Amino acid sequence: MASFNDFNNPQVAALPAHLKQFIVNQHYAHYTPIDHAVWRYVMRQNYSYLKDVAYYPYIPGLEKAGLSIEKIPSLQEMNDALGKIGWGAVTVDGFIPPAAFMEYQAYRVLVIAADIRQLKHIEYTPAPDIIHESAGHAPIIADKDYHEYLSYFGSIGAKAMFSAQDFELYEAIRALSILKEMPDADENEIKQAEELLAHRQENMGEPSEMALLSRLHWWTVEYGLIGTLENPKIYGAGLLSSIGESASCMDCDIKKIPYTINAVNYTYDITKTQPQLFVTPTFQNLIDVLETFANTMSFRRGGVYGLQKAIDSKNTCTAVYSSGLQVSGTFADFKEINGEPVFIKTIGPSALAIDNRELKGHGKDYHKDGFSSPVGKLKGHAMPLENLSIEELNYFGIEQGKAAVLTFEDGITVNGEVKEIISSNGKTQLITFTNCTVKGVSGEVLFDPAWGVYDMAVGEKIVSVFCGAADKEQFLEIAYKSSTTTHHVDYDQSTIELQKLYQQVRNRRQKGGDYGFLGNVWQMLQRYHHDDWLCALEILEILDHEEAEPQVAAEIRSFLEKKANAEPEYKKLINDGFYLIKHPVEQKLVV
Repeated sequence: MASFNDFNNPQVAALPAHLKQFIVNQHYAHYTPIDHAVWRYVMRQNYSYLKDVAYYPYIPGLEKAGLSIEKIPSLQEMNDALGKIGWGAVTVDGFIPPAAFMEYQAYRVLVIAADIRQLKHIEYTPAPDIIHESAGHAPIIADKDYHEYLSYFGSIGAKAMFSAQDFELYEAIRALSILKEMPDADENEIKQAEELLAHRQENMGEPSEMALLSRLHWWTVEYGLIGTLENPKIYGAGLLSSIGESASCMDCDIKKIPYTINAVNYTYDITKTQPQLFVTPTFQNLIDVLETFANTMSFRRGGVYGLQKAIDSKNTCTAVYSSGLQVSGTFADFKEINGEPVFIKTIGPSALAIDNRELKGHGKDYHKDGFSSPVGKLKGHAMPLENLSIEELNYFGIEQGKAAVLTFEDGITVNGEVKEIISSNGKTQLITFTNCTVKGVSGEVLFDPAWGVYDMAVGEKIVSVFCGAADKEQFLEIAYKSSTTTHHVDYDQSTIELQKLYQQVRNRRQKGGDYGFLGNVWQMLQRYHHDDWLCALEILEILDHEEAEPQVAAEIRSFLEKKANAEPEYKKLINDGFYLIKHPVEQKLVV
């Protein structure tokens, strides 16, 4: 299987290094004949049912996304198809952190879990899998209004503040989803994982921006409906990829609510069906609601509010001065007067940037012990310092190679020799001093000459604060990555033999031939794999459509009917399979 580096897709090629760390190879050959049968069953059910309840572009969208009914898609095929509409796709190992997931969307790249659900979880799995990601997210991407919303959501989400509790919750969700997809998972371990998830959900404290934004993502991208309350259509990937919930969600007992900013107040549980769903009249309404929420976020509010959020997050964040200078690091303190920040301080490796590009010589190796600087206007100056030209700075005694004393309106003083003045975009952004002393409002020493060179940020206000570094590549910020990996099954001999039977049926359906050996496959199923229902259903489909081996067909139908009646968990799956035998899907998506 080709690696992501082999794909001629500009969206994937443009991904930064800190996102590429999550990409894994698809290993297409690892998909078993049972995996392909699971895909085919779900896709046939989706195609049959969703053509009536899905938002209208879904069915043609399958083709535009490079998907077929008959087989699990290859990443190459999807990238070739998605590239035509300005998107790309990569495969990852299960759940990735929400911040990274959002940023992929901003780069117009779909994140697709490489694994596929087990047969016993064919209706729904809490773990992300290739059915959910490709058959759920990809088909709707062809709709321009929707993919504009998706990428815009990603750009907003990439700047959202997140907390330590968010990471703990993410780990709990990832661990539980992995356990539930393990064929030999211990029930006690699953119970403990469920209890841990519940505990962390109940002890999140005040939800972070990322937590709140994730709710909007859940109720739109994952579980959204569009249209009217009386006649909604499905566009959310979680519903589109669940053959169980896509039907049940239309029941009257599932409350339908108009989608507004109030959706942010509704939490969700990935392990359960949704008690209510939100209906948007248009995709433009999604953007309007997102805008309303974005206006409350730190990256738009800045100031004291944003700086406090940065401190609370305990993660790398960036504060943006009104001059355009960006300070990235772990924020530890700030001082304020009359509700406005007058001094900021980071600890540990920090960096300075302009327009998201690190200033030469001002990376985290240079500012390894942190960064601090005043914020505001100089005392007695009507014009902010950042708006003064070099000539004007010289006029006020701020000249390279000469001593200067800067007194800010709040009382902070900077006294030293000007070494360098950095300006760009018509703004003065950084002044470097030697032999410099910085004193606070009460005369406390904020910087001592013995500490070395002092770099003073220039700017009247902090206009934005967002999570992450301004220049992620130069800062070498590695987004949080879980050490928990998904489980890959070592198949026993019995399962390998069952896979061979599935492959024989698959070969017969695709290549034709006589019918005799299908009876042999049926006998082997009865003798060694009596619990299997899907392979039996696929044999019945072939025999029924071609009106062959009526006695074998009757035996299989009788077996499946008895199984559906005796084991309720299979009743809907088998009856839906019978329905598709009588009402086969159109062939245009069968490749």
